[in-house]
Amino acid sequence: MDEQNLIIAFDSSQQALRAEMILEEEPIAIELCPTPKEITAGCALCIAFSETEFERVQTIVERERIEIRGIFRKSGPDYNQLT
Repeated sequence: MDEQNLIIAFDSSQQALRAEMILEEEPIAIELCPTPKEITAGCALCIAFSETEFERVQTIVERERIEIRGIFRKSGPDYNQLT
């Protein structure tokens, strides 16, 4: 399994749970986890996934109009925002 080094941060738990349901139906390997303290978000939940799925996840988020804070890449101890 690829390393899940990207995360989606959300402003609400409702959107995080909605995204989890939609992405699992695709199916995309994801993990619902606590939002890292380094990322300011309105929700304590985030979704981790593999970078190999980035384009597919981004397309689904846009198509389903899932409200996100952003997609971030873990780079060492830091997170860089991609979208």
